[in-house]
Amino acid sequence: MAWIHEGSLEGGGLRVALVVSRFNGFITERLVEGALDCLERHGVNPDDIDIFKTPGAWEIPAVASRVVLAGGFDAVVCLGAVIRGDTPHFEYVAAESAKGIAALAAESDIPVIYGIITADSVEQAVDRAGAKSGNRGFDAAMTALEMAGLYRYLDGEACEEEEAPEGEK
Repeated sequence: MAWIHEGSLEGGGLRVALVVSRFNGFITERLVEGALDCLERHGVNPDDIDIFKTPGAWEIPAVASRVVLAGGFDAVVCLGAVIRGDTPHFEYVAAESAKGIAALAAESDIPVIYGIITADSVEQAVDRAGAKSGNRGFDAAMTALEMAGLYRYLDGEACEEEEAPEGEK
């Protein structure tokens, strides 16, 4: 039987950075509320959460990179909302912010989590920011907690581990 390793959702002692777009603030503020709710419910001290505001989603990867380089955080959660309009601007911003965050996540020693809503309409964005389809900010913060725990395990610290049955492995 395989060994299963997964991160804990216990946030005590973690420092978390939220990098948040101000553009579409009526959506992103709901994402921040969801993320803060999740982190605090799981034991992260509110004093251990820093929020970095960017003008838009395009700037999120650059600021997240600086946050990672500055050190002192166990996870970075990137939150924003890109809503389709009448021009190709949506495609550029959505694609490049996703690529930038993915590249940073792949090279970073801490989890960098993508929590940017891309939606075809304001209604879809509102639904994903807490109205009908849950809150993407809450979900992204939950992912950050689990990944921070898994990274700690991989770095040699404690993590939840399900052992193989007696006599195996």
